[in-house]
Amino acid sequence: MTHRFSAGTIGALAAALLLAFAPLGAAQAAGAAANPPARGAVHAQRQLHTLADAYYDAQARFEPIGATENGDKRYDHLLGMSIAPEQRARQFALLRGYATTLAAIPRGQLSHAERVSYDILAYELGSALSFAPFPEHLLPLNQMDSLPVTLANYAGGEGAQPLRSVAEYEAYLSRVGQMPAWIDQAIANMREGMRRGVVLPKALMLSALPQFQKLRSATPETSVYYSPVTRLPADFSAADQARLSAAYRLVVEAKVMPALQRLASFLETDYLPACRDSSGMGALPDGAAWYQARVAGQTTTSLRPEQIHAIGLREVARIQAQFAVLGPQLGYDGPANGLPIWMAAQDKFHPFTTEQQVLDVYRKLNVTLDGKLPALFTLLPKAPLDLRLEPELSRATAADHYTAPAADGSRPGVFWSVVTDPKLYGNSGMTTLFLHEGKPGHHFHLALVQEMRLPDFRKFGGNNAFTEGWALYAETLGKEMGLFENPADYVGHLTDELLRATRLVVDTGMHAKGWTREQTIAYMHDTLGYEAAAKSETERYMAWPAQALGYKIGALKIVELRARATAALGAKFSLPKFHEVVLSDGTLPLSLLEAKVDRWIAAQK
Repeated sequence: MTHRFSAGTIGALAAALLLAFAPLGAAQAAGAAANPPARGAVHAQRQLHTLADAYYDAQARFEPIGATENGDKRYDHLLGMSIAPEQRARQFALLRGYATTLAAIPRGQLSHAERVSYDILAYELGSALSFAPFPEHLLPLNQMDSLPVTLANYAGGEGAQPLRSVAEYEAYLSRVGQMPAWIDQAIANMREGMRRGVVLPKALMLSALPQFQKLRSATPETSVYYSPVTRLPADFSAADQARLSAAYRLVVEAKVMPALQRLASFLETDYLPACRDSSGMGALPDGAAWYQARVAGQTTTSLRPEQIHAIGLREVARIQAQFAVLGPQLGYDGPANGLPIWMAAQDKFHPFTTEQQVLDVYRKLNVTLDGKLPALFTLLPKAPLDLRLEPELSRATAADHYTAPAADGSRPGVFWSVVTDPKLYGNSGMTTLFLHEGKPGHHFHLALVQEMRLPDFRKFGGNNAFTEGWALYAETLGKEMGLFENPADYVGHLTDELLRATRLVVDTGMHAKGWTREQTIAYMHDTLGYEAAAKSETERYMAWPAQALGYKIGALKIVELRARATAALGAKFSLPKFHEVVLSDGTLPLSLLEAKVDRWIAAQK
C-alpha cells in the first residue's frame, strides 16, 4: 500500500506531535511525579521512539530521493519538492517542532541505548536547523548532482532504484512525471538567485550545461527516460507491457521533453551569462557563515576553516616526506610530488591482461584478511562480503565502490571493482582500496549497522565524517597487518591519503581564503602531480563546499582517540575493544564518538 504525504499532512503531523509532546503543565507534572519511575521511563521511551519515527518518515517524504539512496524503497514513487520555498519553510517549521518535542523528553529517564539515539537526534536537528538562514534552494543543480541527471541514471535499473517489477516500473514513471514541476521550480529558484546574487560559478555551469543539453531528445523513443521500456522483463504480461509502453511514451512526449527544453534554454541563454566569475562560497551573500555551517555539518566538529587548512598543510608535508624516502626504494629519484605519476607510467605496476586477474587479486586479499582481522576486531558482521565486477552498463562512469547488504539478509555486502581496461588497472593501490571499500572499512561499519536494532533515522542516516573517516582509518590498519611490506603498496596507500589531505587545503582555500579555481588546480597539480583530474576534482569542491573535508577529519579523529586511549591505558589497552567501542553504536557525530571513547577510557581505569 502506498501513502502519499501531502504538505498539509506534514503540517498536521507537526501540530499533533507538538500537542502530544508539549511540556507538562503544573497539574500534569504533579501527576507525573507521583508515577513510579519505571512508568515514567516507559513513557519517555515511547515518546522518543514516536518522535524518532516521525522525524525519519517526514524527512524521507521531503527528500524521497535520499530515502531511495539509503535503501528505503517506500517512497520510490515520490520525487519531492523541498526546493519550493513554501515546502522548505514547512520543513524547517517541522524540524523546530521536533527539536521542541525532543527537549521536553526527560533524557535522564532513558536507557543508555536510547540516550545515544536522543543525542544523535538532537545533533541532527541542530545541524539541519543551522542551514535555515541560508538559501540552499537557490542553487538546485550543478555538474555533480541534479535531479534530472539522477533520474536519468536510474533509468538503467542498475542504481538505487531497481526496475524489475511492474510496480517498480510504475514508481519510476511516477517520478519522471513529477520532474517537469521540479524543473519549473528550479528555474524559478535560479531566477530568484540571479536577483539576489546567489548563483553558481560560471565554470561549473559550463561543465554542467552539456549534461542538460544531452538529456534532450528529438523523439520520445530516444529519451533516456523512455529507455526502461526497451528492457521490459519478459515475464510481464502483454497487457502490462502495452500499458507501460504507452504510459511512458505519453509522459515523456507531453511533459518531459518540453520541460527539458525549457531547462536547457534557460541555463544557456539566461543563467550562464549571470553566473559569477568567483570560485568559493565566500563571494556569496553571507558566504563565510554559510561555509562555516557546511564545514560543521560535514565534519561534525566545531573546527574553523583556518584550522582545517593548517591541518591539511601539515598532513601534505608529512606524507610527501615519506614519498622522499620511498621513491629511491622503487628506483625513482625525482621530486616527491612526482612519485605517484611516475609509478602510474611504469608497466610493472600494471600487470593485468584480464578482468578475472584483477578480481583474483582482490579475492586472495579477502582470504588473507579473513585470517588477520579477527585479531583486531571483536565485532564482525554476519553478512558475507561478495566481490564482483561492475556491470558493463555503468563502468564508464562508476568508481570502485561498496554497497551494503540488505537488512533482511537477502543480499550480501558487495565490493564492486570497476575494470574498464585491465591493462590500465594499477596494482599499487589495490590493498588500500579494498581495506577502505571492503573490509574492515565500509563493510565492517555499514553491514554492522544493518544488523543492529536501531531506529530508522540511524539505520538509514549517518554522516560523512564517521562513515568515510572510519573507512580511511581502516586503510591505515594495513600497515600493522603487514600488508604494506612492498614499498609500492605503501606508496599506493600514501597516494590515496595525500589526496584526502590535499582536499583539506584546497576546499578551505577556495571557500574561506579566496583561492581561484585556477589557483586551486595549480596547487593540486603541484602536490599530486596529475593534471586532468585536478580540474574535475577542483570543480567537485566548488560544487559541494566542505563535502570532501569529512574523510580526513574523521580519520584523524579516530587516530587521535586511539592514541589517547593507548597512552591512558597502557598495558590495559585493547585494540579489538577500541574498535568495538568505535563501531558498536553505528554512525555517530565525531563529538559523540569522542565523548564515548573518553567514557570508555575512564571506565577501564
